[in-house]
Amino acid sequence: MPADPKPATADAALLARLRAGDDSAYEELVRCHTGRLLAVARRFLRSEEDAHDAVQDAFVSAFRSIDGFEGQAQLSTWLHRIVVNASLMRLRRARRKPEEPIDALLPGFLENGMMERPASPWRSEGLDPSERNELRKLVLDGIGRLPESYRNVLMLRDVEDLDTQEAAEMLGISPGAVKTRLHRARQALRELLEPELREASGA
Repeated sequence: MPADPKPATADAALLARLRAGDDSAYEELVRCHTGRLLAVARRFLRSEEDAHDAVQDAFVSAFRSIDGFEGQAQLSTWLHRIVVNASLMRLRRARRKPEEPIDALLPGFLENGMMERPASPWRSEGLDPSERNELRKLVLDGIGRLPESYRNVLMLRDVEDLDTQEAAEMLGISPGAVKTRLHRARQALRELLEPELREASGA
């Protein structure tokens, strides 16, 4: 089935008004996208004030670079990337103390290489909407407990759905470092959620 041309057409019309300096177009952009961008910023930033500031930074950045936007992606996708970057920039500016190591959060292994305790099943299929929302909240809460550098990699790859190269560019690290951090972050997240997963499965 062909894609619905209406969003692209609406984007093109709004983009033309933005480039023409139409004040009402800027108001429309902010009104239509603030809610979703704020939800993205909140996933990275612990402070509500910081999340609002990141969204404001993102809009300022978007307005300044609107002439360079070629329209190959949807406006919402473009803004999404900008607010993620604005959130990461705020985190970098706020970092004042060394990050805690992740080793204490990783699962333990026996001498034969097996895990000290087998992982509980992580069931996501067949859940009703309330169960799915509960699982999503549990996962996001767990991600929030990870050290920042690992939390950000996991957010970019598994929540924001960026590929390895895109995540590496946003974080200013190599693709190899992204893969290593992502693997360790996923291990740590499962270890953090293990008590809740065991309880949910009745183990």
